[in-house]
Amino acid sequence: MSLLRLTFLGTSAAQPTLHRNLSGLAVKADGDLLLFDCGEGTQRQMVRFGTGFTVDAAFFTHFHADHYLGIIGFLRTLGMMGRTEPMYLYGPQPARRLLHQAVHLGLESLAFPVEIQELKDGDKVQRGGYSVQAVAVDHRINALGYVLAEEERPGRFHLEKARALGVPEGPSFGKLQRGEAVTLPDGRTVKPEDVLGASRPGRKLVLSGDTRPCPALVKASRDADLLIHESTFSDDEQERAHETRHSTAREAGRVAQEAGARRLILTHLSSRHDTDPTRLLTQAREEFKGPLEVAYDGLSVELPLRD
Repeated sequence: MSLLRLTFLGTSAAQPTLHRNLSGLAVKADGDLLLFDCGEGTQRQMVRFGTGFTVDAAFFTHFHADHYLGIIGFLRTLGMMGRTEPMYLYGPQPARRLLHQAVHLGLESLAFPVEIQELKDGDKVQRGGYSVQAVAVDHRINALGYVLAEEERPGRFHLEKARALGVPEGPSFGKLQRGEAVTLPDGRTVKPEDVLGASRPGRKLVLSGDTRPCPALVKASRDADLLIHESTFSDDEQERAHETRHSTAREAGRVAQEAGARRLILTHLSSRHDTDPTRLLTQAREEFKGPLEVAYDGLSVELPLRD
């Protein structure tokens, strides 16, 4: 996988505002387009920010209305656009019941298949070159975070070593880079390890969903390239955070720092912080020492390959 790009479609908690839509994140992973949550109005945000509609799968963190009601209209739009490819929907229990209702709402049936799968802690969805793993988090209802983890990549190809061993340029180079041995005209076999450096770790993206700070998420976020953590409240709303099972920005910073995450983006903001998230940023920065920002609708982030 070469491309890993995120577009924030909605960054508000509970209700939309003039500036922020309800929860939604589009992730472009090479040829795949994934949705994480699909709040009301998500499809309009996809038009607005140019993500396209060729979604392969949607992952839901939980089934509070602000995180999934947008899938109803989105599926209908896909039907009107003539989609025939299957759509895969994933989420915690009761995903099968609630998403079945969403799929079959209305008089007309969809012209494309929709596969619904319930996930629990530790379940993994394997896709081309990467996986998406579910992590149980601490919210008022059954909820999941997600870890998108790229497979380990081959080491760098050493051109001079290959030439010195007599490997002809062309298809043989490609085979070695893909991990396949090559037999030379004189009968010698050149193995990938003869011309490749040490394997390189893949990228790791973690999405908290709605949650209190929890050990499972810290563990899942170890050495993540990017942790996207909800930060609904500020310090003076700590009691409310406990009551609603959400996190403050400071708590999100602590999670990122303890996990050793390389970068932190705060999202899912209460309307109190709609246009001025300065307090959230300041409080999280007192805990997390790495790169940090507050998401806004339309923010696009591309995660570079690890060296």
